[in-house]
Amino acid sequence: MNTPDESLSFPIGRVQLPEGRLSPAQRSALVQQIADLPAQLTAVATAIGSAGLERPYRPGGWSGRQVIHHLADSHMNCYFRFRLALTEENPTVRPYDEQAWAELPDVAATPISVSLALLEPLHTRWATLLHHMSAEQWQRTFYHPGTKRDFTLDQALAMYAWHGQHHLGHLKLLLA
Repeated sequence: MNTPDESLSFPIGRVQLPEGRLSPAQRSALVQQIADLPAQLTAVATAIGSAGLERPYRPGGWSGRQVIHHLADSHMNCYFRFRLALTEENPTVRPYDEQAWAELPDVAATPISVSLALLEPLHTRWATLLHHMSAEQWQRTFYHPGTKRDFTLDQALAMYAWHGQHHLGHLKLLLA
């Protein structure tokens, strides 16, 4: 059972990575989550409003603004990680300091509409790529030096579909 702090930090629970191959139906459902995320974010951000997006979703957490800009940063990185894994043999991807990126001046100065608008075509391209991958391509890997492990693209899909819903859950906390 989640503690109150755990429920605020992980409103949809912690990520569960698949051990083996995902089924085509599982992949399809996760790709659909990737495709649907920008519209879901826009709807929730609109419901929260500008003032509400300046509040943190939990004590010590990011503001709604930071969450939305983080999703654009993170999902751009993941899109490139997929492309690298599809074109190179187990590439080492570059980690980045998410907290430091969330505190850069563009996060405070750029309207969230810019990141929301960026996410729409990014997720369209990403979902198109995902829809056209072969069964073998889902087993291609990249190495993440921050976690010191390889990830299959099946695992990366599950992780980033969860990641989008995880942060959407954070934004929904601002509606309460």
